[in-house]
Amino acid sequence: MKNLLGSSIKDLETVAINYGQAAFRGRQIYSWLYNYKNKNKNIDQIEVLPLDFRKKLKEDGYTVSQLRLRDSHRANDGTLKLLLSTEDNENIECVGIPTEKRLTACLSSQVGCPMDCKFCATGKDGLKRSLKVSEILDQILFIENQMNRRVTNIVFMGMGEPLLNINDVLLSIRSINEDFKISQRKITVSTVALPKLITKLYEQSFKILGKCQFTLAISLHASNQTIREIIIPSAKNYNIRNIIEDCKQFVLETGRRVSFEYLMLSGVNDKVEHADELSNLLKGFQCHVNLIQYNPIEEVEFKQTSTTGLEQFKSRLFNNGITVSFRKSRGLDKNAACGQLRQNAKNK
Repeated sequence: MKNLLGSSIKDLETVAINYGQAAFRGRQIYSWLYNYKNKNKNIDQIEVLPLDFRKKLKEDGYTVSQLRLRDSHRANDGTLKLLLSTEDNENIECVGIPTEKRLTACLSSQVGCPMDCKFCATGKDGLKRSLKVSEILDQILFIENQMNRRVTNIVFMGMGEPLLNINDVLLSIRSINEDFKISQRKITVSTVALPKLITKLYEQSFKILGKCQFTLAISLHASNQTIREIIIPSAKNYNIRNIIEDCKQFVLETGRRVSFEYLMLSGVNDKVEHADELSNLLKGFQCHVNLIQYNPIEEVEFKQTSTTGLEQFKSRLFNNGITVSFRKSRGLDKNAACGQLRQNAKNK
């Protein structure tokens, strides 16, 4: 199958010309393809194209969507969680997080995840495969279609480890930037961090995109190596201090500050001494700490840090000169943790 989603306007003009059509037919495909108001994503629905042209595209294996909507849940705060099925009958999740002025799409980059972070439901079944560019982009269209508005911001914080699918993630960012008209500065790539891959990410970004202006978010979740290995078993392969050094180099090469995600786990990583330790680890370069409220899942016994404890931790970081904010979890009343929709579907 040859999916047209992810194709540039020049790509589609070439497709049209190769079929003996005028170049403007490619532009018509382009306009239709990235219009979220088109509910039925199949070539038959591109009615501005000649019937014979549509028939030939279908016969030659062209398609415009390979995902199917399997389930959806809308939380009381408006957050929309979608379970989508792939052509090979795997399941992935994406989330639309609305505010008055923006709609953030939380995208998956893989089916499952190999990292097995202890606080996350996604990795419990391991990694099935990486997603193709078209499967990543199609998540945006499903969110826009279901919520009837344009996505304004993108976070690669769904299922999977983006750095294990670098090329497809970067190619999808090209399309998000050029075809969906979303600036790189409104895109975040979140990673647990793997040896040498932070460097590869910005090097490949310069090669594929010509620039690297998206935000890099490191799922750090600990102030020292010992705690990090407890929370994230794969961390044993990448010392926390080496991660910080690679992040400093990322800042030097790109001019973009790094965001550190820090999931607050009661009695594990949320003490004042952890805040001091984290401050010492991060001081001296352009970064930001994003404290996150824990979403409880059935498989583990972690507990949320109290509001008082969270405020003390945040204040300590701030007083130590670290830029810090708190991100409250959205959609808690509907399958709180990433991976829960997929697991619930398996259990039905």
